[in-house]
Amino acid sequence: MDGNQNHDTEDKKGRFPLESRMDHPEETVIQVGNEKSAGGRTSCETTRGGVPMKRIAVPVSQPYEVLVGSGLLERVGELSAPLLSGRRAVLVSDSNVWPLYGQQVTDSLQKADFRVERFIFEAGEKSKTPQTLLDLLNHMAEWELGRADSVFALGGGVTGDLAGLAAALYQRGISCVQLPTSLLAMVDSSVGGKTAVDLPKGKNLVGTFTQPRLVLCDPDALATLPARVEAEGWAEVIKYGMLGSRELLDELAAGREDVDVEDVICRCITMKRDLVTQDERDTGPRQLLNFGHTIGHAVERCAGYGIYHGEGVAMGMAIMTRACVRQGLCTPQCRTVLEDLLERYHLPKTCPIGVERLLEAARMDKKRRGDAITLVQPSQPGRCILRKADYRDLAQILEEGIPL
Repeated sequence: MDGNQNHDTEDKKGRFPLESRMDHPEETVIQVGNEKSAGGRTSCETTRGGVPMKRIAVPVSQPYEVLVGSGLLERVGELSAPLLSGRRAVLVSDSNVWPLYGQQVTDSLQKADFRVERFIFEAGEKSKTPQTLLDLLNHMAEWELGRADSVFALGGGVTGDLAGLAAALYQRGISCVQLPTSLLAMVDSSVGGKTAVDLPKGKNLVGTFTQPRLVLCDPDALATLPARVEAEGWAEVIKYGMLGSRELLDELAAGREDVDVEDVICRCITMKRDLVTQDERDTGPRQLLNFGHTIGHAVERCAGYGIYHGEGVAMGMAIMTRACVRQGLCTPQCRTVLEDLLERYHLPKTCPIGVERLLEAARMDKKRRGDAITLVQPSQPGRCILRKADYRDLAQILEEGIPL
């Protein structure tokens, strides 16, 4: 099935059924747009005032739903209470998000008879550390939370990762409700069950696979995002298009003002849902979601996390794509489409860090197995493959992909 066929047969409701196959031992190809589905469903219901709310089921080992719709932050208590037996909650947020939505969510939880404690940490990746995690766990113990109680993660990817890991560890696991407020967290990090904190040697090195109890995405929260934070979220959206939807790439090319953001959020979540359903623990096709991440994480670490995650992913995708074009592994159109979108959505396509530093930072990549590493490579717009390579191949990719 070629890229045009993918485009022609993609489900018009924004669902991304997936089919995987092995072309040869070192490659895995995921194709999007056939009639098969990995499971789950997308449906609609009506919220207060007649505003539509979309429900996306995630049928994994611990099934849950992702709800997407305007005004959901005002309904956190109402929507969460039926799923949770306890009525004590820790609301985790950062110093940027708490002043915007902390009281609103607290009020909603209290209306549903939750007793709410709060934990607020300094915003930024530099807070995603074992020390912050221990501080949170100690506070949870001091507040005498029990196994029936829950953690609510209000914020972006850092908050979701930190709070999710605390919930997974505390008393061997309590419920976590994800309340993503950034585009990046809505389309990617809040769904799929990955939780983690960073170590000095690398990003996300301490973590678990623990699914949330519920995810509530309120697109209204995106109105308060700083421009740079919004832009990094579009890097993940572009990633989804490069992985499996030429139609999404074409829609993004029309410009931000013409994009239905809520629809894009649902389409990205559904695509991730289908991959996670096939491969919950990230040992096979789910690794496609790491497009741009091996290099991107190395960029973040080398920059002392002064470069945002989405910016690092953008650089990583651009470097990998340029290298693949120069090695004859993907069409030149791949580079044109990707770099045009990165520019349109105010994302970097060049990297200020040299080969040796990036290579050293990438040594602790979680996808590495000895001297082998799984790389995500584009083959054409809307189609990527997984390829097992020697870790030393990464040096050649960096050498060929960093220059414009």
